[in-house]
Amino acid sequence: MTLITPFHRFHLWLFLSFALLSSVYVMAQPPRWDTLEVKASAYNSVTAQTKPNDATTAAWGDQLVPGMKAIAVSRDLIALGLTHNTRVKIEGMEGVFLVKDKMHPRWTQKIDIYMGEDIQKALIWGVRPVKIFYEVK
Repeated sequence: MTLITPFHRFHLWLFLSFALLSSVYVMAQPPRWDTLEVKASAYNSVTAQTKPNDATTAAWGDQLVPGMKAIAVSRDLIALGLTHNTRVKIEGMEGVFLVKDKMHPRWTQKIDIYMGEDIQKALIWGVRPVKIFYEVK
């Protein structure tokens, strides 16, 4: 039977303390946000604007529900880190949006803001330049 000497006990305590403090430090770090200027349009969960017979299923399989804060991103933005469920703040809008959908490959430097079934609200929004802040993972 091996006994732990006071010397080894101290070093074990030191190692475990360091490991615990390191994990607390990593968990306590505030998220880092990057900024990007993009064009923003709006879309609705209606068949004419999405997939036939399945207007509420987004590209990653999420169900879009009116009232949720979701956006679709052009595929070049995915390569920059705006992947599924990335948190995004849009200048001039309240709250945090989640990336839930992908846009057609023809679009670049663009987001599409989900506006439920309110077609009029989406038309009023139109297309405009916006500054977005996205969480870096």
